[in-house]
Amino acid sequence: MKASEYILPTTKEDPTDAVVSSHKLMVRAGFVRKSSAGLYNYLPLGFRVLKKIEQIIREEMNKAGALEFVLPILTDANLWKQSGRWEKMGKEMFRLKDRHENEFALGPTHEEAFADVLKPILKSYKDLPKNVYQIHTKFRDEIRPRFGVIRSREFIMKDAYSFHIDSKSLDETYELMRLTYRKIFQRCGLKTIPVQADSGNMGGSGSEEFMVISPIGEETLTLCKNCGYSGNVEKTPLVWDFAPNVLEKSDLEKVYTPNLESIEDIAKFFNISTSQTIKAVLLKADEKWNVVVFLRGDRELNDVKLNNFLGTSLIRPLSSQECESLGIVAGYCGPFKESKKEIKVLFDSSIDANNAYVVGANEKNYHFKGFVPSIELGSQINYRDFSKAKTGDPCPNCGSSLYEEKGIEVGHIFKLGDKYTKAFDIKVLDEKGRQVLLTMGCYGIGLNRTMATVIEQSNDSNGIIWPISIAPFEVCLVSITKNFHEKEKIESIYNYLIQNGIELLWDDRDLGPGFKLKDSELIGFPIRLTFGKNFFEKNEFSILNRKTMQEISYPYTGNEDLINKILEIKEKLFRELVD
Repeated sequence: MKASEYILPTTKEDPTDAVVSSHKLMVRAGFVRKSSAGLYNYLPLGFRVLKKIEQIIREEMNKAGALEFVLPILTDANLWKQSGRWEKMGKEMFRLKDRHENEFALGPTHEEAFADVLKPILKSYKDLPKNVYQIHTKFRDEIRPRFGVIRSREFIMKDAYSFHIDSKSLDETYELMRLTYRKIFQRCGLKTIPVQADSGNMGGSGSEEFMVISPIGEETLTLCKNCGYSGNVEKTPLVWDFAPNVLEKSDLEKVYTPNLESIEDIAKFFNISTSQTIKAVLLKADEKWNVVVFLRGDRELNDVKLNNFLGTSLIRPLSSQECESLGIVAGYCGPFKESKKEIKVLFDSSIDANNAYVVGANEKNYHFKGFVPSIELGSQINYRDFSKAKTGDPCPNCGSSLYEEKGIEVGHIFKLGDKYTKAFDIKVLDEKGRQVLLTMGCYGIGLNRTMATVIEQSNDSNGIIWPISIAPFEVCLVSITKNFHEKEKIESIYNYLIQNGIELLWDDRDLGPGFKLKDSELIGFPIRLTFGKNFFEKNEFSILNRKTMQEISYPYTGNEDLINKILEIKEKLFRELVD
């Protein structure tokens, strides 16, 4: 391909709304242009990268025995209602009606649709297992799209769904997908960490996210250097090992604490740490339950753990009016037994039932000190894990201290179990001729997000450093010529390389050498050939390895030798992806 016939709208200036490297560089290097909030046009260079990522995914999924489908983007609302997710998906799902007032959704995921397609096809245990997938456009009505294509409203996803006769078969495919995902991301040049994660609206018993460590990551990971544990902060369980300290009586004292409503102010007033206090988090769950969660003062509520426990999807703080109507004194709410049907009272396991705490006295401007939960509330209280893990917490595997990193999610795999097969009554005949309910798995990869995350992980002050496997072109030929005869000579070399299978963009534009060289580094071509003054005067050319920025000059001894040098660097770059 000749650059003079291509579209290379590179720019020097960062877009004003871009705050992360991938967004800045994808626009500056001419890969995307913004259409509107969370929507992007992919230009020819960007499209080539997406298609290469798609091909890697397709090759590895096919090797794993998965079968490719294409389903409609528009999905019938009745399918979502049958699974119970029409309302649970919330406002992030695009909903619309056709001219006949029939309801549809622009699919953010396709569990329901694939369940509906496969139900009449799968009849016997002999038809199983089956792993089916598509690579298709998805939609998510993000309230706040950001970071370019990392969090957009329209995106491309590979979503796969497996169907099994039992959990053993599901486990086997789940492990195969774990290995397949590692291969896919490795081939794309990404270093990923699989972490234990929450299943969220997808449902099911287990899930793992494939994360890339990045300071711009929206997810917080909890990691253990000792045993290698890795988990999403939303999922990481907290196990507390409190020392035996059974108190037979408490020295409970009511203290006047005027205008002290924050945990920090209270701890300072009593000259104690925030871990020696108990705070109340007052919430409304799915607009149907009033919930009070008591946690140790130094802990943060984990919304995901709470929603999973309650079986809800949306929680919000109670308003002052709601608190007042329930008889709750906001800012001074302390532990109490559940005495009203309209309030669910929960206790976090960070609270040591036999320790003394400072707590709200359920009376404005008053707190109790010396409050021992086991004495004041009795021994029947159930303490559950509602806390968000943080640095220094014990590892759930080995007890060593956890540490935190930020990460970008590029893939997610789930054990869905029978959530959807039960909703759609998907059964087959087993070996004994009995009707058996199937179990499912689900496996997703975001292609746009993968593309942007590669850039986040591989860039420098000059621009993008593409892994050769997904670069828009493997080689860029930059020519610096003065006349028609010189250009004609370069064109003969270009034609030879193209005819011999070299994936090449020839920058033949009538621009200065500095501009073309900078463009090649900004776009991030893995290999650059430069034919300029030295070629016509000394019969020399140079090859730049974009990854190392090492440029070496060679005598030009013919096109065959030139190809051998290109192939040598190319093979080295591909080897580095799998080593």
